[in-house]
Amino acid sequence: MFSRIRNFFSGVFHRIGSFLRRPIGAVIALVVVAGAAIGVLFATGVINTGGEEASEGPAPPVVVTQAQPPDQPQDVGFPDFATKNTTRVSGADPVADAAGVALAVFPSTGGLPGPDAVTLVDAGDWPSGVAASSLMAAPVGAPLLLTSGGEVPSLTSDALSALAPEGSAATGKAQVFQVGAAAKVKGLRTETVRGRDPAEVASSIDHLREKLVGEQPPAILVTTADEPGYAMPAAAWAARSGDTILFAERNSVPKATLQALHRHEDVPVYVLGPDSVISDKAVKQLERVSGDIRRIEAHGEVESAIAFARYAAGGFGWDINDPGHGFVIANAERPMDAAAAAPLSASGTWGPLLVTDSGHKVPGPLRSYLLDLKPGYLANPTRAVYNHVWLIGDSSAVSVAFQAQVDELAEVAQVRSGSGGSSLPTPGGKPPSQQGKHGKSE
Repeated sequence: MFSRIRNFFSGVFHRIGSFLRRPIGAVIALVVVAGAAIGVLFATGVINTGGEEASEGPAPPVVVTQAQPPDQPQDVGFPDFATKNTTRVSGADPVADAAGVALAVFPSTGGLPGPDAVTLVDAGDWPSGVAASSLMAAPVGAPLLLTSGGEVPSLTSDALSALAPEGSAATGKAQVFQVGAAAKVKGLRTETVRGRDPAEVASSIDHLREKLVGEQPPAILVTTADEPGYAMPAAAWAARSGDTILFAERNSVPKATLQALHRHEDVPVYVLGPDSVISDKAVKQLERVSGDIRRIEAHGEVESAIAFARYAAGGFGWDINDPGHGFVIANAERPMDAAAAAPLSASGTWGPLLVTDSGHKVPGPLRSYLLDLKPGYLANPTRAVYNHVWLIGDSSAVSVAFQAQVDELAEVAQVRSGSGGSSLPTPGGKPPSQQGKHGKSE
């Protein structure tokens, strides 16, 4: 049994290796979301500490096998998996991240049901993952799981068994939405979504969601299928809103995208990405079908995600310009992590996806944005608002040092009335050197 646990750790949670440099019996623990993923092993009988049949759902979020006490504080999993203001989904790849997120959002235990359906996408097809994120929005509520090269990875299979989707009227009785080149799962009622390219797949997803919910999308977001760092934030918004995601090329708009827009001529259309990604020439093609197009733009992947997080136009957009919110951060080098993490933006703290182009240091624009939203209080911290940040991927995607920096940026700070300065020391004993706009409470 322990060899199977070791194999799971090495394949899914790269960071665990650094904790197990001592004998394997020293400690085998996984905390918070990582524990949710381990729960799949309990649910499917890989781990059974009792000798009786394993239970139906995943294990609680903290899983500890019989082990000797840890030799070092970091052996219990902190700060890698969580700090006071951050939680990490510590997958070694998007397959693991998707399984962990799905089980975090749908624990499927304690007498609570799982989702009515899940969406399957091939791990190498990030555009389909971004577009399919709209199927997570209510009333469909289908989280994403990933297949790989025509096969269903064991972690995906185990997560699917733990989630146990049964289908419902909201899913058209389907238990699985099989999107694009995703592998087929036997024995479950499956709705297939096909297309020869990202634009066709996205158009087919739009058609499916409209059929399921019985109405047009509130809005359409057009983004790029060629520059993943600019498109990633669209996944979180689609999961949050149910808005359709469509794709444009640099200087043209695919026929499938134009056909989808013709179906929704009265629906407002937004473009995510600067002229360097989707040119004005392409936007003019969109305008011939949909009239006035609004562009959300900033140059740079990090800056573009922030611009979208700040954006608001009526009921469209996150409008995150003050403290007291949730956030999700993913590395631009792992674009499928955006789709894997999308359910976190449609539940819990309902936060936008922010992008980093460095896994080791918080980029300047992202640091400035988080400082601007840093929460504060005057006298009573229990009456303050708080920020929380999910980090997606193991330490090869987002380092522990990066996580520590984000934790400090999210920490609530005491402010002096009228001064704009902080008097609350950081864990190191010194007040933050920079402060932005604070949410203040008495």
